[in-house]
Amino acid sequence: MSNEILPPAGGYAAAPGWLKYSRGVRALPEHAIVRVRFQGLIPLDVGFSRIATWLRGRGRPLTSLCACELRSPAQFTEEGFDAFNRRYIETLCAWGVMQGDANPVARTNVCPPIAPPKEPSFHAFCYAAPAPGATPSFVAAGAGETTEGAGPYSERVIAYGDTSAIGMRRKAECVASEIEHRMALIGGSWQAATGVQVYAVHEIHNFVADLLVARGAAAHGLTWHFARPPIVGLEYEMDARAVNEERVIP
Repeated sequence: MSNEILPPAGGYAAAPGWLKYSRGVRALPEHAIVRVRFQGLIPLDVGFSRIATWLRGRGRPLTSLCACELRSPAQFTEEGFDAFNRRYIETLCAWGVMQGDANPVARTNVCPPIAPPKEPSFHAFCYAAPAPGATPSFVAAGAGETTEGAGPYSERVIAYGDTSAIGMRRKAECVASEIEHRMALIGGSWQAATGVQVYAVHEIHNFVADLLVARGAAAHGLTWHFARPPIVGLEYEMDARAVNEERVIP
């Protein structure tokens, strides 16, 4: 892959994305991506501290952090999302993860409307670790139903304001295609994925069979989270990963 972002000694490469996150990450040869999920949600700053302790305890540099799964109290306005991202990126800069304005860390950040956290919090994180002979592993960052480009989200959201069955299908088609694109950038595929997650609060069952299962996105099941994407106006998000080790910690 050309133009990859390679954090110093991180053990992974990233597909360029935006200041707030990359499109996805893949483990370098002789490395593997490990996913760690918290049993409960951990506030952002405490979560970063616990992740640092976890990485140091395993002899991994802070630059091995490669993906974050976050939960926020409610959807952000565009201005509010920018403010949150500035706070989030401060830690990545302090850790030496940011490469100038290039952020290698993949991310999913969604908002559960039932029992939401009081502040942005960690659900899970991934890091790269040495693993001789490991099969390829990757994380495709969460994608919502927008097109790329300039302008406000309201002008770029697919089926903006339409949560009917037809509207949700259009959104899901857009997102599934984008996840396929992100996986292709990092050498992944539905067939290689070990976990695929969907985030939505509206009806999805009418398109799961032909739009997701039929293309191989549910080969190992499909995890549905009752949550919305992070910005007002978005209603559907997905991410995907291929890892050979997952842990759950308190």
